[in-house]
Amino acid sequence: MSANASLAAKPSLTLKRHLNAPPEKVYDAWTDPEKIVKWFGPDSGEVRHAETDVRVGGRYAVCFFTEDGEEHNVSGIYRDVIPGEKLAFTWAWRTMPERESFLTVLITPDGDGTLLTLIHEQFFDEEARDRHREGWTGCLDKLERFVA
Repeated sequence: MSANASLAAKPSLTLKRHLNAPPEKVYDAWTDPEKIVKWFGPDSGEVRHAETDVRVGGRYAVCFFTEDGEEHNVSGIYRDVIPGEKLAFTWAWRTMPERESFLTVLITPDGDGTLLTLIHEQFFDEEARDRHREGWTGCLDKLERFVA
């Protein structure tokens, strides 16, 4: 099997959400550390720290806790940045850096709000994809409330 075929075979997920906020506000929520700490994470657990260097080659890192008290640290490198429209970056958990995946966030005007499309690719396996689907759904619920 070629390298491209093995990459294509890895599980991925796409989530779409209409947000009642302008694209600029949604983009800022993804890129401003002071805003990220107010909405990130799958549940009501605390976001302890967020940092961003939003440029191609720049890094980001987020440390958050889930309601059960478990600490989670994720970080990566921005691969594509179009202000107000697109963020694409690697995604790796500190506890499993060998399972790096890839995330694209598309922000598109949609009527009086924004259509956010989240594409998370290159999961290690279907179980990882399913856990991330659950986590991202909770995260997007919080984002929706934050930007409204």
